[in-house]
Amino acid sequence: MGVLVNPADAGATDSQLKEIDAAARAMGLQIKIHYADTRAEINTAFDAMGRDRPDAVFVGTTVFLNGRRVQLAHLSTFYRLPAVYGLRDFVEVGGLISYGSDIIASFRQAGRYVGRILKGAKPAELPIVKADKFELVINTQTARLLGLTVPSSLLNRADEIID
Repeated sequence: MGVLVNPADAGATDSQLKEIDAAARAMGLQIKIHYADTRAEINTAFDAMGRDRPDAVFVGTTVFLNGRRVQLAHLSTFYRLPAVYGLRDFVEVGGLISYGSDIIASFRQAGRYVGRILKGAKPAELPIVKADKFELVINTQTARLLGLTVPSSLLNRADEIID
């Protein structure tokens, strides 16, 4: 499995790589990590993955990579690499599958925190809240372009199907 991460966002990248490594070991998968911090480095990483032909690609979640989501979705399709993303934004622009926290729910939670702070709550005393709603989004048009058949069991679990 190919993994693309952004080294400039060390906090997010280190955390994601730790989780990816643990999951890969548990499933017996081999991963090859590619780092990209520019548009050209993304192209280079996909050139390498296009030659290596991993079974799938996971694109890390960082502000930089999210900002390059159209490029990433296009390159995944161009190289015929099934890619999984942590944000639905990628699937909306042509990516294959995303599974991650519901960003709208996260923004609502942030708004509630801001409201509590504005009403006098001390930030240090507010509880830490983790995302509790995750969504699976599948782009079946991209699956067809890649020559993939998405199992009905996966489609039935999807929160949204984009066709």
